[in-house]
Amino acid sequence: MAGEKPVANMEDVEAPSTGTIQYSIFGKWKKRYIVGLVGVADWFSLLSNFIYYPAITAISNDLRLSIADINLSITICMIVSAIAPSITGAASDVYGRRPLFLVTIFLYCMANLGLALQSSLAGLLMLRMLQRAFSTAYGVVADVAMPSERGSYVAVVSFGVTSAPSIGPLLGGALAYSPGWRWIFWLLLIISATFLTAMALFLPETARGVVGNGSIKPPLYCREPKFSCIVRRESSDERQTAPLESKKPSLNPLKSLNLLLAKDNATVVFSSALLYTTFCCIHASLGTLFVELYHLNQLQSGLIYLPFGIGCTISAVTSGRIIDRDYRKTADLHGLPIDRVRGDDLRNFPIEEERLRSVFIPLVATVLSVISFGWVVEKKAPITAPLVIQFVSGVALQQYFNTINTLRVDINPTAPPAAQASSNLVRCTLAAVTVAVLQQMIDKIGAGWTYTFFGCLCSISGFLFIMERKMGMKWRLRRLENDEQ
Repeated sequence: MAGEKPVANMEDVEAPSTGTIQYSIFGKWKKRYIVGLVGVADWFSLLSNFIYYPAITAISNDLRLSIADINLSITICMIVSAIAPSITGAASDVYGRRPLFLVTIFLYCMANLGLALQSSLAGLLMLRMLQRAFSTAYGVVADVAMPSERGSYVAVVSFGVTSAPSIGPLLGGALAYSPGWRWIFWLLLIISATFLTAMALFLPETARGVVGNGSIKPPLYCREPKFSCIVRRESSDERQTAPLESKKPSLNPLKSLNLLLAKDNATVVFSSALLYTTFCCIHASLGTLFVELYHLNQLQSGLIYLPFGIGCTISAVTSGRIIDRDYRKTADLHGLPIDRVRGDDLRNFPIEEERLRSVFIPLVATVLSVISFGWVVEKKAPITAPLVIQFVSGVALQQYFNTINTLRVDINPTAPPAAQASSNLVRCTLAAVTVAVLQQMIDKIGAGWTYTFFGCLCSISGFLFIMERKMGMKWRLRRLENDEQ
């Protein structure tokens, strides 16, 4: 009909026809179950930091170490977080997601056992390093979720991750206050061991280089038990229409470094690193600043992380819908259909324009909240002021992180773990260096100017976003053409 807009909704291509290769054989709720399960695994990685922050003073006093020594353990963790995903991500592409998750969570359990028993700086540093050897959940998101629905599944991962800023400090503060900081690691051991059992029983293999769209039977070492609630389809028709990726992934831990040489990836990674660094510095200093300025005990110092965590959780729930809505709007604007069965070909889709459509408002809110936080703390404003600012910062930062994480998967559909590893390499290295000198900055120039500096760092991301929106698709297509040659 004349004047009618092109149809670009989630029902454009609904039912699979004979011979159609589905993007994933897992249904909606099975996808949510799988992504939720690996999201909890990612949750442990962040929880280990946030549950640790309120106990910094208690650990320092008990082990007779300086705050700078304890901050060194945070720096060491960030360095490992920068390097480990390059190895675990590359290995999961080749050998499967399931075995890598099981191995890394087992190591996490052992690290918590050691941390609960050790009494030296060397033991603290070594075991905290082992705590951060994690695989990434974003590879699983790319395995099972099409671009048109990917924002919602990234939000599922983020919901597990972003509950850590509220739950972690609350638990850490309560345990450090009584019965003692060692119980932080006993609790982590109990929870992670229970979860390891659940993953061993119920997590299916999803790596597209191993099981295709999920219908190909995985190798024996990748299989979940036969009584698992995730049941694979076994029909011959589906097996014939679900070939493995034509280009078999190879074990290349340096692939993440190669991705950093691409302009489109570098722009996304460095913009993310600037905000992540600010995020880490705020939380590394939050407990010690509030204990010093507002004379809080360990339990109260855990409660001050709640506003940020609540803001993150609210944003995680809403941001996925916003991201998927923007996808539909962009598809409609360009007259592009949305394929729910096979997934959309993003070579002809301006995914950079779409994903960054709603990122500037939360970016401005982040810059203002970071600068405001520094000055209200500097001026010793009533404690409600920095707590309200923390809530706003949590909402804004999480909207940004969900958006940029989704975009990173979109522009690297065949190598999401390597893309995540490249991001971790830059952001964790930058954060590690910054956290190492954070206390000295606050001591010399004060919290106000320290966080004004971080607010200015965040604003640089805005210019990188503009570059990515205008040039990102051109850079991406050129990179993909070079990869195919």
